[in-house]
Amino acid sequence: MPPAIPTATYRVQLTKDFGFDDAAALAPYLKGLGVTHLYASPFLKARPGSTHGYDIVDHDRLNPELGGDEGFARLNEALKQNDLGLILDFVPNHMGVGHADNAWWLDVLEWGPKSPYAAAFDIDWEGLPYRRHPGVLLPILGRPYGDALQSGEIALKYDADTGSFAAWYFDHKLPINPQRYGEMLRTIVNAAGASDELPGQRLIALAHEHRDPGVPTYGKASDLKSRLATISGAADVIERGLSAYKSDNEAGSAALHRLLERQYYRLAYWRVAFSAVNYRRFFDISDLAGLRVEDPKTFRGIHPLVARLISSGQLQGLRLDHIDGLRDPGQYARRLQQLVAKLRREAGLRGPFYVIIEKILGEGEPLPRFPGVHGTTGYEWLNVISRVLVDGNGLSPLERTWRDFTGERAEFHEMLDDAKRRVIDTMLASEFTVLTRALARIAAGHFSTRDFTIDRLRAALQTYVLEFPVYRTYVTAAGAADGDRKMIEETIARARARWAGPDPEIFDFLRDALNIDLAANTGYSATRVRNFALKLQQFTGPLMAKALEDTTFYRHHRLLALNEVGGDPTAEALSLNEFSDLQAKRAETAPSGLTASATHDTKRGEDARARILALSEIPTEWESAVRNWQGKNVRLIAQLNGRRCPSAGHEYMLYQALIGAWPATIDESFVSRLGEYALKAAREGKQETSWTNPNEAYEAGLQAFVRRLLDPQTSREFLASFAEFAARTALLGALNGLSQLALKALLPGVPDFYQGTEFWDTSLVDPDNRRPVDFKQRASALASGETNWATLASQWQDGQIKFALTRDLLGVRRKFADLLRSGSYEPLDVTGRDAAHVIAFTRTLRREQVVVAIGRHFAPLTDGGRRWPAEFEAGLQIPSNTEFESVLGENIPSQTGANLVVAFTHIPVSVWRRV
Repeated sequence: MPPAIPTATYRVQLTKDFGFDDAAALAPYLKGLGVTHLYASPFLKARPGSTHGYDIVDHDRLNPELGGDEGFARLNEALKQNDLGLILDFVPNHMGVGHADNAWWLDVLEWGPKSPYAAAFDIDWEGLPYRRHPGVLLPILGRPYGDALQSGEIALKYDADTGSFAAWYFDHKLPINPQRYGEMLRTIVNAAGASDELPGQRLIALAHEHRDPGVPTYGKASDLKSRLATISGAADVIERGLSAYKSDNEAGSAALHRLLERQYYRLAYWRVAFSAVNYRRFFDISDLAGLRVEDPKTFRGIHPLVARLISSGQLQGLRLDHIDGLRDPGQYARRLQQLVAKLRREAGLRGPFYVIIEKILGEGEPLPRFPGVHGTTGYEWLNVISRVLVDGNGLSPLERTWRDFTGERAEFHEMLDDAKRRVIDTMLASEFTVLTRALARIAAGHFSTRDFTIDRLRAALQTYVLEFPVYRTYVTAAGAADGDRKMIEETIARARARWAGPDPEIFDFLRDALNIDLAANTGYSATRVRNFALKLQQFTGPLMAKALEDTTFYRHHRLLALNEVGGDPTAEALSLNEFSDLQAKRAETAPSGLTASATHDTKRGEDARARILALSEIPTEWESAVRNWQGKNVRLIAQLNGRRCPSAGHEYMLYQALIGAWPATIDESFVSRLGEYALKAAREGKQETSWTNPNEAYEAGLQAFVRRLLDPQTSREFLASFAEFAARTALLGALNGLSQLALKALLPGVPDFYQGTEFWDTSLVDPDNRRPVDFKQRASALASGETNWATLASQWQDGQIKFALTRDLLGVRRKFADLLRSGSYEPLDVTGRDAAHVIAFTRTLRREQVVVAIGRHFAPLTDGGRRWPAEFEAGLQIPSNTEFESVLGENIPSQTGANLVVAFTHIPVSVWRRV
């Protein structure tokens, strides 16, 4: 049986090309590696062809593209045979919508608020202007509505098997409400000239029965469809009569338009989503609709399969995706905890059930205490590790180099402010408008605030969210906890300080609405106040994500290694004392969350990041090198309308990206990958081009620059110079990468390994980091035999040294499982010439103890990255007369005394156990 709390997890990305059977085949390998839990991407039924699984369309089915029920049974059996647990990446926040595969969504389109599934989606039914009845905007059209209608792209069709009508826009199904069937059947029979035919007469009779408004009801609609499907000859008549709705003539276009206007949806050009969409989405993705899991029926409706897997012992853990998108994450966690406890109790299963959440924590922000949650997916610890490995002395020089190279003068907070404004005005404009209207309606309900106009309220609310520093607060319907109240107060104070208007008291009203104090005032609608406050919390997370991670990270280029999910591009290095304080606190408060170094969402591979971190150790040489490369490549710069292409910012960014991803051989595949990265980075930055308004000329110029930059004929001198420098950062990055690996494995927390990262991981941002993994190579490495660190160090470029250290560290985790899961963390003093290059600590549980020493800042020890380190002089201060022996097979003799000698002969890691 696997442990309830994992010793280590291994994340795999399941797709139609790597399904349940492929994952099952990995089980013996993962067991041999030392992993205890397979951590799988979403595997409930998703949209066909999904490359990630987050677009779930049916929560009660396994994804057939992955192998369905039979494939999952084989996976489960393989995991059991190898004592491995299974953790599912579960998506409670949203579903895939559009197309023709989500039965809930199709029912909502057909029946609007009358659908029993309407409560599942967060739709503002009254949000569409100039309509007589409720509706949801569907921004699915590739061109303006009128053009799509008249071109015939929208077609009305009849399904003879089900007796139902739907409009279709390519593969998007748009059900027609059955209460419109009566008028449609009369029009169709007339257009077909079938009034004298028996099928036509029967269709007219059926239409007559359903002539009254509101007929049929939802419950009777299936009877109407069944009767329609059983009329002999009806399909032929209907096929002929549908000509009345064909848009090849003015009358047909008008008839189809009138019919569509009477549905519970409004078709629109995709660009309209920015200002008019009236349902909550996952960020700005219109085919991922937000779920209202706070609704009890919806909560039950998305958990049936997960519940069965838990009850049957086939699922040992959940990762909760995007929990900040939920209206009340604490309520959801509590309901989930109650459900899991009930299921496991009834099934006779004991012990805790492992639950982690995807949560981005700002620096110093505490993890909310959600019931049943063991911790996060580990982004905060990824960044803590980077900040203890980065050389703080190099950050200011790197900042000067970047700013001198690019001419950038904006401070980080100005960049983020500008990015937030851009997102509010474009990608999330409709969501912000909904919030503004809700706030204005609250203000208008009381005589003391009715003079706050909607324009002033919008400006005040925008100022507040611009100043809001984290992803969200966790105010509930009952009000704000002390920490959230403090956050709101501080943000209001900053917003008020930058307010230039004559009505600063507007912020008193806004504060009281945000912390729900206003609900206690009988002059206001308590329901509206609560809805506004809770809905704003669902907005600030997407705003921060899109403005920070997906915009500012692609503008601020001091050191790309710090531009990571959950990170801060302006972060300073952590001192060893600061680092140790964080680890000691974690060991006491949250030892069971994951420690990540790479995920499917990180901005680059873990070893690419480690290489870029090395620039902080040689900042002066980096400045000289990039100035040299800038001069060599000036001839590759194009001019577009008086502006250079690529921009200086993009050129500088590409040099850093190349440092991280530099391959042994530049081939066409690598050129293509770097070109795709450059295009994505430029669009995310939203300056010269963007996803919503692409500048095709600039993008073509950027791609041409990448191709010419990497062309050995065009850029021979540059490539030779860059290769020489990159060889040094690759060596320094390898040492950083091994230290990063050791910290992840030996610090408090559960180490998580992203697929394929047992070897050097120099991938770029997704989708580059989701390329197929050569698991045969990894299985072969596992079977290769004992470790020879000297040989591995001499051939470090092939990545076998990282694989061996991964395997051996997981062996240490397995051997000292309880100690490393629950033991305390204590820093150790280091003495000697190279003491500043060592992170040293103990992990202790009762009488069991391990001592760990891990290297950092390797440039002075390697002649600036030109050779593998051979000499090291440092010792650890430990209690006297205590014997320790090495557990990593470095052939280090046992030592006794007050000074434990650190010997980084071949790897920058030493681990001893107290004998």
